[in-house]
Amino acid sequence: MTTIMAGILMLGVLVFVHELGHFIVAKMCGVKVLKFSLGFGPRLISRQRGETEYQICAIPLGGYVQMLGEGSGEQGEEAELTEEEKTRSFAEQSVAKRLAIVSAGPIMNLMLPLLILPLSFMVGVQMPTYLEEPACLGYVVPESVAAQGGFQSGDCIISLNQQPVKSWNDTNKKFLGQAGESLKFLVDRHGERVQLTIPSDNDSLQGMQALGLLPQQEARIGGLAPDMPAASAGMKEGDLIVQIADFPITSWYDLKGTIQKIGPHPVDVKLVRDGEELTVELTPVQQNGEGSYLLGIAPLYSSELTRYSFGDAIREGAKKTWELIDLTVVFVQKLFTGNVSTKNIGGPITVVQIAGQAAQTDLSAILSVLAFISIQLGILNLLPIPILDGGHILFYLVELVIRRPVPIRTRELAQQVGMAMLLMLMLVAFYNDIVRLWG
Repeated sequence: MTTIMAGILMLGVLVFVHELGHFIVAKMCGVKVLKFSLGFGPRLISRQRGETEYQICAIPLGGYVQMLGEGSGEQGEEAELTEEEKTRSFAEQSVAKRLAIVSAGPIMNLMLPLLILPLSFMVGVQMPTYLEEPACLGYVVPESVAAQGGFQSGDCIISLNQQPVKSWNDTNKKFLGQAGESLKFLVDRHGERVQLTIPSDNDSLQGMQALGLLPQQEARIGGLAPDMPAASAGMKEGDLIVQIADFPITSWYDLKGTIQKIGPHPVDVKLVRDGEELTVELTPVQQNGEGSYLLGIAPLYSSELTRYSFGDAIREGAKKTWELIDLTVVFVQKLFTGNVSTKNIGGPITVVQIAGQAAQTDLSAILSVLAFISIQLGILNLLPIPILDGGHILFYLVELVIRRPVPIRTRELAQQVGMAMLLMLMLVAFYNDIVRLWG
């Protein structure tokens, strides 16, 4: 529940920033703002301040700014207004002002990362060290697409679709540009160069690990569950497991299979602690009496906290913002051309989950996730779909060309089509969310 509430709060921040953009520019243009709402549906909290009603509603999946002379209804475009009211009506503003007001929301979402990412870089970014190391494989998941493609532990990736790669991070970044295509890898295998191919139907958008490719990870303990065999046997964080019974352990990935072979039987585990070897005895157990046998340990991940000076943080923040915008735009392009499956679309449940999980970590992670979702929200709203900001922008651009407003009836019909498209998109997103949760 805490994760859900934290996720909703973070999503609320992004909606607030978006609607604040519309609100500020509308006020600057002299337009009367009737309502500023966070959420939809029944009102939970409502306060009148001046000419504007500020409210929080029950469904926290968006928001809106209602202006005089906007849309239909009693105070919409066709309402009878006094001359003074007309000067403050949205519909009576120039095309340039209307474009500025409508564009301000998405632009605020795209600009937010320029403010919060530098702060994240100054606070310090905790990154796994392997991401910037050469993409050498510590383990290939059996029966994964990578295993079927011929990958083996120890392979080091040199290039992807003839584009050189230097690290795990570099390889992951190049996946989006190759979405919908077969992946042709050149790897170094014990000094020999080998070409391997993974078919186009893959999960590369989710990174190398989704393909079944895992980094090198020694069997060093980073965490111990209380009242589990490892803790009860006296194991400590930092211990390196080198052998279980007669089975040598060369990486973390050797542990699960070995423990399942041992089953519920006492076994000697050989460790290295502070350069000295020692042996402990323990018996693997099943949690709640079912499932896999466990020792109650978690791996130690090597990570590095990197902090930047103010100037460097500004540069890195701008670079990361552009990178996220570019990746999101490419993803949308690939989605509409069919090169990316709709299975990759995430809905509100996924967004709340991601935001909530980040909120449970540190400030840097929170700011990074806020930036990522903010950019997606901004670009989504710029799509030329009637009912979204991008649809309104399209109408105003047409108005600039034909020198008269697009008829209200035409816009209403287009918005009905846009609403149907948006509902279908939301249904797909909710379906994907549910499949990820319970599939």
